[in-house]
Amino acid sequence: MNIALFGKSISGEQSPYLNLMLDKLRQSGADIFVYGPFLAALRQYTGISDEAGTFSSHADLPRDTDILLSIGGDGTLLDTLPIVRDTRIPLLGINTGRLGFLSSVSRQDVDHAIEALVTGRYGIQERSLIQLESPIGIFGDINYALNEATVFRKEATSLIVIKVYVNGIFVNAYWADGLIVATPTGSTAYSLSAGGPILTPDSGNFVITPIATHNLSVRPIVIPDSSIIQIKVVGRHTQFTLSMDSRMAVVDQSFELIFRKAPFTIRLVETEGKDFFSTIREKLLWGLDVRN
Repeated sequence: MNIALFGKSISGEQSPYLNLMLDKLRQSGADIFVYGPFLAALRQYTGISDEAGTFSSHADLPRDTDILLSIGGDGTLLDTLPIVRDTRIPLLGINTGRLGFLSSVSRQDVDHAIEALVTGRYGIQERSLIQLESPIGIFGDINYALNEATVFRKEATSLIVIKVYVNGIFVNAYWADGLIVATPTGSTAYSLSAGGPILTPDSGNFVITPIATHNLSVRPIVIPDSSIIQIKVVGRHTQFTLSMDSRMAVVDQSFELIFRKAPFTIRLVETEGKDFFSTIREKLLWGLDVRN
């Protein structure tokens, strides 16, 4: 079994869990490959073997990798996308951050999760992405996002007006700080904090969620992910900011943005005993009686 490890930083308090994870992988006979910039941090806090291979980008990630483990928070897992791309290598997030919807395996569950991996007791969940079709070149060939694409004002002095069309049909002109177009995966991220609904991963939808809209009657809207979404920003400013997950760019107001569903998916590992609804209950504290 070939296991790739990706991360950005770790702390000393995480070393017991990471050493447990590495011991489990070694005992299973797995071959381990580590993201180059992350290897120094692992060596500082763990007893990782000197025999571990390395990779630094999509180009040298071994194509026979069985699973890539993302060690960190949800932002770390999103940063694996430029490396994994359309290889269909499954991802499993080990959460050393805070909330962790995508990195759903807590530090305390590392032992159970690795045991499930090496014994094959896990499932795969296909997650759709949103792709920027036009203009070409803003984000190079990483023109897709797992969570959301967001348009928001560059200047802090006034609202922007965001005109949205779905399949060529005018939806609305949003007077707001910005607008989120989220995938089902991203429905529990920025969109949720802006008042958007939670979508199940297999719902086959996008959700359009305005950010701090001037008109209080405007609400998020759910559309099929087969839709083509056109966005045009107008107003007094000549530029706006566009983000796709953790990547950001300043865009000239003269450009029209066109989004659609990406032609490939990202595969997330679902370990035994974990599912979307149990993760939601745990992270959002559903059913928790604070009186007890």
